[in-house]
Amino acid sequence: MTFTLPDFPPLDPQLAARLRDRIDGKAKPPGSLGRLEDLAVQIGLVQGTETPRVERVQALVFAGDHGLNQDGVSAYPSAVTAAMVATFLAGRASVNALAQACGVEVRVVDAGVDADLAAHPGLIEAKVRRGTRNAAAEPAMTVGEVDLALQRGARIAAEAPADALVIGEMGIGNSASAALLMCRLAPAPLDECIGAGAGHDAEGMARKRAVLARAAARSDAAGPLEVLRQFGGLEIAMMAGAFLGGAAAGKLMLVDGFISTAAALVAVRAGPGLAPRLVFAHASAERGHRTLLAALDARPLIDLSMRLGEGTGGVLAAPMLRAAARLMSETASLDDVLSGRLGS
Repeated sequence: MTFTLPDFPPLDPQLAARLRDRIDGKAKPPGSLGRLEDLAVQIGLVQGTETPRVERVQALVFAGDHGLNQDGVSAYPSAVTAAMVATFLAGRASVNALAQACGVEVRVVDAGVDADLAAHPGLIEAKVRRGTRNAAAEPAMTVGEVDLALQRGARIAAEAPADALVIGEMGIGNSASAALLMCRLAPAPLDECIGAGAGHDAEGMARKRAVLARAAARSDAAGPLEVLRQFGGLEIAMMAGAFLGGAAAGKLMLVDGFISTAAALVAVRAGPGLAPRLVFAHASAERGHRTLLAALDARPLIDLSMRLGEGTGGVLAAPMLRAAARLMSETASLDDVLSGRLGS
């Protein structure tokens, strides 16, 4: 393993106190803007400044295929992954529509799509291999593949030209992989981690549970990167690297839904000190997500009963980051209002 985990020192408690005093001193009753004030303080801490700024936000949609789908853990064939990548690049997916409305740029990252994708200005080519192996029968990735995915994800996030990054995904079968990661790293009983994903009838859910039980019984892996190697997806591994690399570069990292949170769980377990640097965008309706959030002691910003993925929840939360930063940096203080120093 050559990927070096970043060192995350504790956030500055003295800066935290100054930021809290600053937000309490604005021209409003203390605490009257609720969690938006907490978010403003968090942004200032992550950026290391009393005048935080969030303007450019980019959504990185990591895409990859899963060998687990050979056993039918999804209601859809793996070819849908490549088809959805084409839809993202055409600007016609749900995340594109929401991103346009929220002023967020969308880039797609080919982490491990089982297809040869044509070059496109909106596509970042980072493919490690064409899909993972079937985790129900063998490790999903080699040590070298995990290492490469982490490295590439960290580099992409660190170099992204944005103040904040939404980490989203696309990969048929990836809710199955995320369930296995959650089971080992939350930890939680496997059945509580398994949801419908992109949609299943009763027969499909029974098949998904049986396949994942077989996969879980195959390996007793417990360490975060070994669990990732055994059960993860290439897009999930690259997302974990992105959380680590982006946070180390001082960027605000927005966690999306169930799969994104599973990648964040891997990153947090591997990189102590990362968690306070993450912003959890929304509570997904996918079964297991609230338990997963609880394992990370995370409070999502919004709850719209969404379960699509793609970064959609993170995109919708992006304007809240901009608003919180402007609240801290641009709102007049109560002293200025009372003293008349604001001018005409």
